[in-house]
Formats: sequence, structure tokens, C-alpha cells
Amino acid sequence: METATLPEYEFRQLDTMVVTAPKKLPGENAPEEAYELPVYHASHQRKSDLLHTRLGLEFDWEKEQVLGKATLRLKPYFYPTETVTLDAKNFTFNQVSFEGQTTPLKYEYDGEKLTVHLGRTFTKDEEYSLYIDYTATPSASGGSAAITSDRGLFFINPRGEVAGKPRQIWTQGETENNSRWFPTIDKPNERCTQEMIVTVEDGLEVLSNGVLASRKENGDGTQTFYWKMDQPHAPYLFMLAIGDYAVVQEEWEGKPVYYYVEPKYEEDARAIFSHTKEMLSFFSQKLGVKYPWPKFAQVVVRDYVSGAMENTTSVIFSDFVQKTRRELIDNDNEDIVAHELFHHWFGDLVTCESWSNLTLNEGFANYSEYLWQEHQYGKDAADYHLLSEWSGYFGSARGNVHPLIYFGYDDKEDMFDAHSYNKGGAVLHMLRNYVGDDAFWAGLNKYLTDNAYTAVEAHNLRLAFEAVTGEDLNWFFNQWFFSQGHPRLNITYGYDEEKGKATVKVEQLQDPEKMPAVFELPVAIDIYPGQGGPIRHNVRVNQRTQEFSFDVPERPRLINFDADRILLAESRDNKTEEELIFQYYNAPEFLDRYEAVLMMENSSDPEARKLLEDALNDDFWAIRGVAVSNIDENAGAEVLGRLKQMAVKDPRSQVRVAAFEKLMSLEYPDAIEEAKTAIQLDSAYNVMGAALQYLSVNDTEAALAYAQKLEEEDADDLLLAVGELYSGSGNPSYLPFFEKNLEKLNDFSSIYFFESYQSLAVEAGLPASRQAVERLKALALDEMKNPWLRYSATRALNEMRNTFADSSEEAEHELSQAILEDIKEIKAFEKNAQLQLYYQQMLPGIRP
Repeated sequence: METATLPEYEFRQLDTMVVTAPKKLPGENAPEEAYELPVYHASHQRKSDLLHTRLGLEFDWEKEQVLGKATLRLKPYFYPTETVTLDAKNFTFNQVSFEGQTTPLKYEYDGEKLTVHLGRTFTKDEEYSLYIDYTATPSASGGSAAITSDRGLFFINPRGEVAGKPRQIWTQGETENNSRWFPTIDKPNERCTQEMIVTVEDGLEVLSNGVLASRKENGDGTQTFYWKMDQPHAPYLFMLAIGDYAVVQEEWEGKPVYYYVEPKYEEDARAIFSHTKEMLSFFSQKLGVKYPWPKFAQVVVRDYVSGAMENTTSVIFSDFVQKTRRELIDNDNEDIVAHELFHHWFGDLVTCESWSNLTLNEGFANYSEYLWQEHQYGKDAADYHLLSEWSGYFGSARGNVHPLIYFGYDDKEDMFDAHSYNKGGAVLHMLRNYVGDDAFWAGLNKYLTDNAYTAVEAHNLRLAFEAVTGEDLNWFFNQWFFSQGHPRLNITYGYDEEKGKATVKVEQLQDPEKMPAVFELPVAIDIYPGQGGPIRHNVRVNQRTQEFSFDVPERPRLINFDADRILLAESRDNKTEEELIFQYYNAPEFLDRYEAVLMMENSSDPEARKLLEDALNDDFWAIRGVAVSNIDENAGAEVLGRLKQMAVKDPRSQVRVAAFEKLMSLEYPDAIEEAKTAIQLDSAYNVMGAALQYLSVNDTEAALAYAQKLEEEDADDLLLAVGELYSGSGNPSYLPFFEKNLEKLNDFSSIYFFESYQSLAVEAGLPASRQAVERLKALALDEMKNPWLRYSATRALNEMRNTFADSSEEAEHELSQAILEDIKEIKAFEKNAQLQLYYQQMLPGIRP
């Protein structure tokens, strides 16, 4: 931290001045302005230091309770104390004492915090151990968009009431919810070692942090797992996953690597978690800090309340990652695997000291996805990924903008947003570009080495980079970490023939009431003269409006601002079509080509149309896909023939899908044989689905015949395609297909599947509609269901309500009113704030 020095003052004797107040001050009748300190969420004050946690755990599946015996070793952090306060939410206590003693200690408990009186004063050099025998009943009080429930520990199908669904127990500690199943100091700036002794029935696997020290058969139908963690980590990273798992083991540099999957996915486990060992090597080598933990395990759970969680040595994933090798074609889990693995350095080894500093965990994990894409698949793939991260942040910032390091949040859960993640990663990308690759990796090495096993704030990162580069980087951190927003740029180009001067004018248009009026932007400008390669000029934008001029003897073919394509900025780059065409063929970055192809949409210029045709052969699949999307009805026979060929032969499945979709939108009927070939032979389910949709438009009878053969496939893309086809048929005999598969889609695609279901149910008449309402309502009210399922079910109900609302039939109108009451009930039940907002928009007066 920086310390302030007192300024020097000069004192002078001034002439006497008489000041009289006016009889009425301007604005005297206005209410007096209230002056208050800004909201500041400080890091948790450490009064006690938790050194070690030992847990003995059993479970009452019927009552969904944790039966625990906790031994906590602590000492005062600095100041002497005679009490200790622990987080313990919704517990009952059978015993609270010192370890090895039966004499109870006095305590107070308010349902969330347990304050234990130690009987005397302890100093910072004195350790003591508490023994707590307790029963915990985990329950939820809320959640967030990122982590939809704060229950902490979850029983899945505990009484075996749902046929075909596994019985599981798993935990989600972040932010401060592990204290719903064991007593602790549940703050990110606390850390301790741990032991976990867990007894469960035979036939179940137990995974926890650290290494498995022993596994004992008890001879009474139970077994006990003893997991031991000798390196300290934050309590929110403690974890359990219990269930019927196939455990696939590999080894990386002498350390075990485990994949826990449901038994039917055992053969697919290495594909589900593909390249895990390569990532361990890559990140260890680049950081210069070898993966510091004793094992790395990854486990899949049902009904998870987030995407994944970086629990130290044992990552939990939602079951959306659990797919067959075929489903994983061009749809792998590598980004999320990299994200959670990188957390083991940034988040687990070095932990943000407060949730205000969350981007020190999540920004790095977000950027790991770029780093892995760049390493494994090339810079084009990484930059395409970065483009989506920018888009996510810009969309979020339109509704809410705040600093990356945000002490003024309303709720700590709000920090899990596109600022902490997307913007955090984008800022690291700019920092890397500014200091250079060597300094970037050296800075990260110093940051990790200096702060290992500690809690940090953003200044620790800045100081590490300043130590490496020798440069004061306050300007960068103040602007990107401690201020909010991003630049909005208008860039115009000019050329003075007489003076031989090329100009670049940069205007910063961002709202100065919401963010800095001027951002300081080190940036590269590439100038392409008539002949030869580009000439680079490195400039620094630091004015609201600023013009740069360069000596260029002839009019440039192209001037390219932000030539490295690294700025986190919304820019209007005023290039001509001719310049963009030149840019596609000559500028080096993915975004140069991508931008040019996008801007050629609807162009009638022959050169622009040639660019689109050439882009169909681009080396990178995303640009081929955009080129396909930009082909219009004026395409000639040769281009249409090329699309037919791409639909079955392009090496990337997403491009094959785009080709079928484009042929369908152009009402091109001559690819029926290609569609049949794809349905029968393509290895990717998404292509089969697209081909089926194409066939449904051009040969419905053949499409229905194929659909019936594909009904038993669980792949999302096929379920959606078959569902859309069945819904469009209007045949109520297909309703059982939907009812059997409603819970199989657990992401955004479920919206479309549920929409098809309700549409067919409505067409089938009132009895079928009433049955559909009952099914949808039950799903929407099940808090253990995926939020996408709950939202999709409620949205489908609302679609049915809207359909029946204006009906002249009394029974249909009554059903509409009944559905409205159901939606009100669902909204009152729902704890997810984002879903509550969506449901509110469904109520009368506001159509979704």
C-alpha cells in the first residue's frame, strides 16, 4: 500500500475581508444533501487463526442431515482473546468442549454464529483445540445468478424416490456456505489444513481434498474414507462428493489424476476431461510454479448449482460436461477444465482476501481459457474465444458498471459477474500485451512465489509486476482495476496528399458521469503503404480527442488502429469497404479477417462477394461459418454447390451445421441426398440435427421416418431437432416423447424443447394442456432442478397462458387464469433473484 506524505504549506497574513450572507441562499428550499461515507466491504478482521480442521462425518439421508464431530485447532491471531466466534448455520450442538475433555464450554448461538467462551485469556502464541459434536441441517436462504443456491451441502435423490437417478451428496462452499455443514471461520482470508473421516454405506465412493490416507470396510454395511490435506487452504474450498462413481485414474509426474463419472460414462471419462495432463504441464511450465497440490481429481454431480468449482485438488462439475465421445466432437470441455485447473494457482494457492477482490481468482481463471486455446489450437482460436468474452462483458456493462475491485457491492454474490470474470481476463490480456510475454510470465511467477498460501489484494499483483518491469504501474491498475467502465472510441482516418501525412483521429465518447472521461491507451497503429508490409507506430492515447499524424509518401492502402487487437473498447472504426477488403487479405490477426467478413454482409460490390467466397476456404472455422451466414439469395450456382459440399465435408461440425441452415433459409431444395447422408453417417450429433431440420422442410415424410429411428438418442441436438419436427406435425401421439425427455436438457437448449412441448400440448386440446401444466409446474417448483429447467418450464407455462388468454372459450380462459396463479406461486417459491426478475416480467402488463 502507498502512504501519504503531508504537503508543505506557506502561511501568509491576508488583508481583512468582510463576508455577509445573502438573506436567502440559492436552493435554500431544496432538501439538505446527505453526506455519507461510501459503502466499503472490508476484508474480514482476523481475530482468531484457524490452523487445522478435523471432521468425522456421517449422514442421515432420510432427514437430509449431517452428523458431525469437528475438532478445530486455533490460536488468537494477534490480540489476546477469551472467546472465539465460528460460523455454523442451522446447527444443533450435542457437545462443545476442549478436545479430550468432557466439561462443556459456555457458548452463545444465534442460528448462524457460535461464540465459545474459552474460560481464560489465550495469547497469540497459545494454541487450543475445540471439540464440537453437532447435527447440521443444510438449508438455502438465497443464491445468485452464478451460484443458484447457498445451501452448502446437497442431498440428491436421498430417499431413492426418483427411479434412474443416482443418490449423491455434494458440497458447494463458495462464497461462505461450507459453514452450513461444518463449523469454521468461513472467510476467504482464512486457511487451514484438514482431515475428513467420512462413513457411508458400502457401494459408494467418497471424494474430498488432499490424499486418500485409508479406506476401511467396517463389516456392518458401511465403509470409512479418510482424506488428509496437509497444505493449508481456505474453508470455502473444502469439499465432499459422495455417490456411485466409476473412478478412472491416470498419473502426472508422480501425482494421481482422477476422473469420477457415472458408471455408464467410464469409457468416456478421458474424453470428458480431455487434455487434463497436458494442461497440468503447460500451466506449470509457463508459470514456473509446478502444480503445488498432491493430486488432481475431477468429479461430475447431478443438479449442480453452478458450472464448476475449484475445490482444492478436487473440482466439482455440473453434469452438462458428462457426454459421450461423439457428443464431445467440436464441443469439448477444455475451457472449463482449464478454468478450474488454473484456479489451483489463482484462487487456491493464492486467494483473494475479500470478495471485493474476486477478480484475482476469476479473472485469472477466465484468462486461462485464452492461454490454453492459444497454446493448443493457435491464436485464431484464442482470439475468437476472447471476442465472446468481450461481448459478455459489454452486454453486462450496459446494465451495470462497477470497478473490477469493487468494495461497494450490495451482496457479495453480485461479484460473480462478467466484470470479475470476462473483464478481469481481458484486462490481464492487455497487461500481457503492454509488458510483453517474458515480463508477464515473470510477473505471475513472482506474484505466486511471494504470496503462496496467503490471501491477497490487487496491490500485491501490481507490486509483483512493478518489481519485474521496474515501471510504476499505478496508472494501469487505477484505470482498469479500481475505476469502472471502458472506452468507447470513434476512429477516423485521413490523408493529406500535399503534405504526405496520414492521420488517425481518436475520440473517446464514453459517459464521463459513469466512468473516466479519458482512458490512457498504449496502442499500435499499422500503416500499409502502397507496396511492402506494414509500418508500425506505437502511440499512447491519453486525451478525450486526439489526432496522430505520420509521414507517408503515398496514400496508404490501410491504416489499422489497435493492430494487435487487444483493447477492451467498443469502437467504431470508420474504414471503407475497399480498406476492409485489403485488411482481410493482408492484416495478420483473426479479428482483422473476422471484421472484414462481417462487414461484407449485403454488399453488392463484386470484390466483396469474392471476399465472401474466398472466406468459405479460410483456415479458421469460425470465419468460414460467418462467410456461410453472409451468403444471400443472390448466390450463384457455384457458391450453392460449394455450400452443399461444405454441409457434408467441412472438417468442423459447426460449419456443416451452418451450411445446412443456410441452404434451408435460401429454400434450396437440392441437398436432400446430402441431408440423408449426414443423418446416417455424420459423426456429430449437431450436424445430424441440422440435416434433419433441413429434411423436414424439403421431405417431411422422410424426416419423420428418420426422427422415429433417432428417438432413443439422448444427444441434445437430436432431441431438439426431433422435438421441433414432432411439434410442427401437430400429432398428439408424439407427446410421450417430450414427457420422457423433459429433464434431459439442462442448458439454454431446454427453452426450445419446452416450447415445442407446450405448443404441441396446446394443439392437442385442453386435457393434454392440463396434463402439461401439471408437469411443467412440478418442474418449476423443484428447487433441486437445474435453473435452466425451472426457467424453461415456467416460460412454457407463460406461453400457454398467453395462448389461452384471449380465447372466447370459457374453459381455455379459465385455464389461462389458473396458469397465472401458478406462475405467481412459482415466483414466490423461487429463491434465485434473476429468475424472480424474469418471472415478474411474465405477470400481467409485461409480456416476456
